Amino acid sequence: MKPPAPEFSRPLEVARVPQGGSYEKLQAVAEECAALAKRIGVETLRAYSGKLHVKPWRGGGLHVTGTMTADLDRVSVVSLQSFAATQDIEIDRYFLPSGAASNEEDDADPIEGGIVDLGEVAAETLALDLDPYPRQPDESFEAPADTSPESSSPFANLSKILVKKS
Repeated sequence: MKPPAPEFSRPLEVARVPQGGSYEKLQAVAEECAALAKRIGVETLRAYSGKLHVKPWRGGGLHVTGTMTADLDRVSVVSLQSFAATQDIEIDRYFLPSGAASNEEDDADPIEGGIVDLGEVAAETLALDLDPYPRQPDESFEAPADTSPESSSPFANLSKILVKKS
């Protein structure tokens, strides 16, 4: 079974990257933003764009760095209200050809078929960089006033009854 096509695909042939590297501008169109929003679980992704620097690394590999900016709507876990947010995402990833010797320290992703999908790299990084518990900048979570173990125990009332009988 063939995996589904990425929502934001910008394939780059590794062999075409010049020795000095190149800059790649990425910008998601409306349909890609809608599909990415669904994938990463945000209410709306209005825009996702940025500039990546791609340079050869370790004979056949690539080093991808840059910044992407996401304009999105999140739902606060405190108030359940939607709010607009802008998030800058730093990308710093390494790639090596599949089967190439790699140290555990390298933490390099495999290059499949001589292609690195920069759009998918940007989408993965956005998904991993999002706060799993978003809240508006002026919101804070306050725990209930009485959090003592005695009052939260299911036997708290029973112990009060036993004390009264003795």
